Amino acid sequence: MTVISKSTIVIVVFLNTGFTTARAQLDLSKWQIGANVGMFIYQGDLTPSPIGSYRTTQPGLGIYISRVLNPSFIVRANFAMANLHGNDALYTSPAWRKERNFSFSSSAKEISAQLLWNIFSNNGNELDKRISPYAFAGAGVTILKGVRYYGSMTKEFIAAEPQAVKGLVFDLAHPQSKLIAVVPVGAGIEYYLSPRISLTAETCFRFTFTDYIDGFSKAANSNKKDYYHAHTVGVVYKFGKKDKYGCPKM
Repeated sequence: MTVISKSTIVIVVFLNTGFTTARAQLDLSKWQIGANVGMFIYQGDLTPSPIGSYRTTQPGLGIYISRVLNPSFIVRANFAMANLHGNDALYTSPAWRKERNFSFSSSAKEISAQLLWNIFSNNGNELDKRISPYAFAGAGVTILKGVRYYGSMTKEFIAAEPQAVKGLVFDLAHPQSKLIAVVPVGAGIEYYLSPRISLTAETCFRFTFTDYIDGFSKAANSNKKDYYHAHTVGVVYKFGKKDKYGCPKM
């Protein structure tokens, strides 16, 4: 029969109590705030690239507040603002883009709610790993305030594309989108600098339901919607709970 001495029991209880106390002192609030900056890319009728108009990339920023639901999921309220821009004249191929010479510029202010999934279930750095990848999706609205430019079409384009000219008449009778629904979907990586501070890098694509972000549809390609996306880096601050006993951290 194994005999456990009193001193052994005392040591085990002390170590267990000390570990629990240390964990309690490092406990974090479920609330977090964050900010990010990066580049926003318009993707629509005024660019030949399927991945968007990187030649007209615009700066943007975002702020958010989030709440940890459990080690795997976080819900956050996000606000982002940027400019979106597109310009036919920047592309030499196909040649008709310079001849059509449409362009637009718009401010964008986005409010959305998003659900984040931490792939490693490590929202509070429970695994003591500095890097955690995550994915997210949500829903929101974007307020647009834009201007479209169309007065520089060449005579050659007007003669060769009469349907585009007719479509422009229709588009000019249609107001540019001012309030649109968006579905943000993306992925990122969080790097823990400390229990309270971490860095992030993420990409977010915004699905929309309009072809009038750039102000053109019938005069361009009415079969595809307009979108935008962003690549950003940021910082997150995790609020901590105070030790009610005022004990030093272990």
